[in-house]
Amino acid sequence: MRRLIDNDFLTMISRLFIGVVLIYASFYKVIDPGSFARSIWFYHLVPGDLINLMALILPWLELLCGLALIFGVHYRGAVIWANVMTIIFIIALYTTVYRGLSIDCGCFKASGAAAYKAWKALAFDLVMLIFTVQMYFSRSKRWLLAQ
Repeated sequence: MRRLIDNDFLTMISRLFIGVVLIYASFYKVIDPGSFARSIWFYHLVPGDLINLMALILPWLELLCGLALIFGVHYRGAVIWANVMTIIFIIALYTTVYRGLSIDCGCFKASGAAAYKAWKALAFDLVMLIFTVQMYFSRSKRWLLAQ
């Protein structure tokens, strides 16, 4: 099992997959933080005073984390942040599904009130978690620009 987790090519695929997803997810949020703030509001999980701050910080964190994973700069920190964000996204989506809210996740575009089922995004995030956990436990240092 350790050979699979430490595989250089699997780790690089994980880095590229998660990095591209995070960069793509950050794109609209960086351009239109107001719409992203509305997406956060639909979850009814964040206090109103923190929604705008979160809408400004989270997209840049996703973007920087994605770039760091792809290029291998500040890699361990980027892997930890990718895991933390993925787990938080899973918890938020799970609570949405559990409460029966029918919302778009707001992951890749501004969310609406009922255009997309949150459970599909939850399934995608669970797949992402497999890749982020693999990166966390991998000892591969190949193709990192800085350690």
